[in-house]
Amino acid sequence: MIHSPGPPTCSRYAAAAAAAVMALLLTAGCTAGALVAQPAPTTSDVSADSPDAPEAVVPEPVELPGGGRQLFPGRRLVALYGHPGSPGLGALGEQGPDAAIDRVRHLAAQYQEFSDVPVVPTFELIATVAHQAPGPDGDYSGEASVEMLRPWVEKAQQAGVYVLLDLQPGRARFVEQAKIYAELLEFPNVGLALDPEWKLEPGQYPLQRVGSVDAVEVEEVKALLDGIVTAGDLPQKLLLLHQFQLQMVRGLERVELSQPGVQVLVHMDGQGGPAAKEETWAAVRDALPLGTPLGWKNFYDEDTPMFTPAETMLRQPQPLMVSYQ
Repeated sequence: MIHSPGPPTCSRYAAAAAAAVMALLLTAGCTAGALVAQPAPTTSDVSADSPDAPEAVVPEPVELPGGGRQLFPGRRLVALYGHPGSPGLGALGEQGPDAAIDRVRHLAAQYQEFSDVPVVPTFELIATVAHQAPGPDGDYSGEASVEMLRPWVEKAQQAGVYVLLDLQPGRARFVEQAKIYAELLEFPNVGLALDPEWKLEPGQYPLQRVGSVDAVEVEEVKALLDGIVTAGDLPQKLLLLHQFQLQMVRGLERVELSQPGVQVLVHMDGQGGPAAKEETWAAVRDALPLGTPLGWKNFYDEDTPMFTPAETMLRQPQPLMVSYQ
């Protein structure tokens, strides 16, 4: 306790920053040891209209790369596809995350002159890779660890790059693989891509046939994503469906393609010469409701020749995502 002598009419206070803090008034007119105590004011003592009232701090809503909380309209995605450290699985794996950010930014910039909305650089990271061997869990799919993918996601977020985690499930259910990466899906710049080509039914083995997924499984994944969005007050997430045969997504007409928390985009993955790619694009497009967001993939090695950005953007409707493998 601090005693500050002064004129009889002078009051002095000493305050301590503790939960039960008291202001002790000592005056020269008090008898020795006498204390006059007053409780510290509480927030209930201050009117909301008082100039001393603290201002409520409302956090800014988290936005997507490129701004806003809804994906489309308002942006176009241009992506590098692949698996970290595996050049044979796509262009993204040909370099580390920092160099990949530079490369995909350069790629996205080539599309801006053909786009009336911002073009957002994007990573499509293969998180689970289809295997010819069953592996320890018997599902013919190898799951990358969260620790392996996290640096890519974090650096992408800092650089304004969107991320799609691509699932090649083998015999696993898509939703069970998606749950492995739940903590990465809590990042506002992370969505999911489902690759039914690599989906196996019981008794099936890799490379015997092109796989497929039922609308029920797609809706399971949508519900998982929507729950993550709601719990974290996150912007809308993209759910990409790879398709180059109509049978790859069975019952697609039963899938709700757009809702506040999740936007579905169907990505045409056909490869080869221009005529073959055009035919696949038309088949996929014409089977979908008008206005469904569509994507297009260019293959560096398999396309003969590969379309330029100008040629790619001649598609009707213009693809809202273009990826490079």
